[in-house]
Amino acid sequence: MDIVLLEGLGVSDQVLERHSRRLEGLGHVLTVYEKNTDPKVQEERCRDADVVMLANMPLALSAVEKAKNLKFIDVAFTGVDHIPMEEAKRRGIAVSNASGYATQAVAELCISFMIQLLRNVEETQRQCRGGGTKEGLVGSLLWGKTVGIVGAGAIGRRVASLCKGFGCRVVAFNRSKVMDEAIDCQVSLEELLSQADIVSLHCPLTEDTRGLIGSRELGLMKRSAVLINTARGGVVDSRALSGALRKGEIAGAACDVFETEPPLPLDHPLLHCPNTIVTPHIAFASVESMEQRADIVFENLYAWLEGKQIHKVV
Repeated sequence: MDIVLLEGLGVSDQVLERHSRRLEGLGHVLTVYEKNTDPKVQEERCRDADVVMLANMPLALSAVEKAKNLKFIDVAFTGVDHIPMEEAKRRGIAVSNASGYATQAVAELCISFMIQLLRNVEETQRQCRGGGTKEGLVGSLLWGKTVGIVGAGAIGRRVASLCKGFGCRVVAFNRSKVMDEAIDCQVSLEELLSQADIVSLHCPLTEDTRGLIGSRELGLMKRSAVLINTARGGVVDSRALSGALRKGEIAGAACDVFETEPPLPLDHPLLHCPNTIVTPHIAFASVESMEQRADIVFENLYAWLEGKQIHKVV
């Protein structure tokens, strides 16, 4: 089998070499490339591949179309909205993901965002560096707040569990019934937005969730509430969120994801809003989660080579 890894996995060369040797012993060839989003480059690299492995880099439709031998796409990421899924389904190409590798990493960053926003950390830091004090910037506790979880999958439920440890009330919006002791009740999206002091997004990006949070939904939130997005950028209308922040319709936001992967254009509306934390898609990225991700994605590969697909998406 010709196996192509289209981008690094955030682990050492020694880890990749170990897997390369194991695959070679099984009669397969692993070729590792540096990340390149150019469709023409991807077409050439995938042309003879039986297996394509990648993380969150968008995989060009043309690269899949021209990879006539392609049988398996092994995604070192939870979401697959960057993969040409319709083409994979049409061709019968198996797709597996690395669900679960970043649950703790994302959840911890969410809690950090909540505390930073509530305690005005960014603004007080700016004041301190300028020789100022906390005057006028004394914040609030996470304890006692109502946290609204939009999308109660593994990450959403982990965030809920951590929030309970801080003494929060947790409400959730999810399309299916959720049984989790950390969630006090399941409500409609409208009820969640109107009740929550903190709204934390954890839903996948689908046609149903694209633009889920727009002007109308932001208008339902408390003026004192904050929004956290570590899900997918397309779930939120960035211009609507920017407008709500500038007008003081909500108190703050933290965004780790955007419509496109960073680097962002310098005029992106969320880069210049008050009371807003922006990070370049770091939620999943910790030393521990990168190691776990590599373990999962190669486990996927070895299982598929043995005829047993795991972490199946398609």
